[in-house]
Amino acid sequence: MTLASDNPIPQREYRDAWGRFATGVTIITSMQSDGEIHGMTANGVTSVSLDPPMALVCVDKSRNTHGHISEDGWFGISIIRHDQADIAMYYVRDAADRTGDVEVQLENRQSGPPVIAGALAAMSCKVIAAHDAGDHTIFVGEAVELTQNDGDPLLYYTGKFGKLELD
Repeated sequence: MTLASDNPIPQREYRDAWGRFATGVTIITSMQSDGEIHGMTANGVTSVSLDPPMALVCVDKSRNTHGHISEDGWFGISIIRHDQADIAMYYVRDAADRTGDVEVQLENRQSGPPVIAGALAAMSCKVIAAHDAGDHTIFVGEAVELTQNDGDPLLYYTGKFGKLELD
């Protein structure tokens, strides 16, 4: 990859700048060939198209989830409720550092990996494209199954979780 500048912005400074962009919080789920489920907390997620319905996720190449999505060709997106912040914190950690003190309830799908039960919205996506982007891969998937629930969204801003308060 050719860089546009000989003096790239320092990683910490770049990350801090993006931390000022308030986002929702999602859990990306994936499944190994033996059926083992994996998840990671992510905010590098967006809708791409309405017709057909498509979404993208940006996954660090060093994460286990990256390999599972690459191999299986599916990913799940769960948009997390404010009262599910403990689940988001659980999946922020590397798998080896997770403790069993958080109960994560999953909801099976007809296609793709399970999603987080009770999430504000959850979708199963079939990978239709993968794009190399530095230390991440951008996976584009067609949403083939969708559920929605009521609740308040979990927000992420300047490294902290918060709640949306509308006037």
